Amino acid sequence: MSDAYADLPNIDRSQFQRPDAAALFPSRRASHPPRFLLLYGSLRERSYSRLAAEEAARLLQALGGETRLFNPSGLPLVDDAASEGHPKVRELHELVQWAEGMVWSSPERHGAMTGLMKTQIDWIPLSVGALRPTQGKTLAVMQVSGGSQSFNAVNQMRVLGRWMRMLTIPNQSSVAKAYQEFDDSGRMKPSPYYDRLVDVVEELMKFTLLTRDAAPYLVDRYSERKESAAAA
Repeated sequence: MSDAYADLPNIDRSQFQRPDAAALFPSRRASHPPRFLLLYGSLRERSYSRLAAEEAARLLQALGGETRLFNPSGLPLVDDAASEGHPKVRELHELVQWAEGMVWSSPERHGAMTGLMKTQIDWIPLSVGALRPTQGKTLAVMQVSGGSQSFNAVNQMRVLGRWMRMLTIPNQSSVAKAYQEFDDSGRMKPSPYYDRLVDVVEELMKFTLLTRDAAPYLVDRYSERKESAAAA
């Protein structure tokens, strides 16, 4: 390492660390069912983003996970500072703390995720004291469209997931003409869209099982170690 350091004059040697295999692959693994929070972006009575999220929840449960859906009805706007203690805001914060992974399912409206979807994400804090509620948690993104297939909403949610320091899985789901893809009881019909949703959920479960025990180490950052050492 000393020879390598000779080429790195700007590195703080005390904070620059080679990966620790024991931290990446801890011998003690969590045994409880992986916990997933699912958010959806429409309050319509027949909300296809909610139906897609419910389908994902059933699949996650079948794969051995525990799921909770957040109902955003009544969630106030973020700029209303008096709403910090609102019951729906507290509920959302508690669910985010509880979850080890998330699914975000939004309609695409005017070429973007819905305002309701963005409001939910905006209410999730980046930090609470020394804790970062979303950091290192897994995320799957899905969207439904009324017309042809598009990826605007999932692409936007990917940007937000990165901003929230989440581990967004590679796969994603985009259901075109969603009104054709669900039956009268709200269940998704067999189709390539359904198969893709299964793929996404299966991948989310695998990534969550793979990373949840090492999540704090995976998102440990050199720059932040330097800042902490300087502050101390």
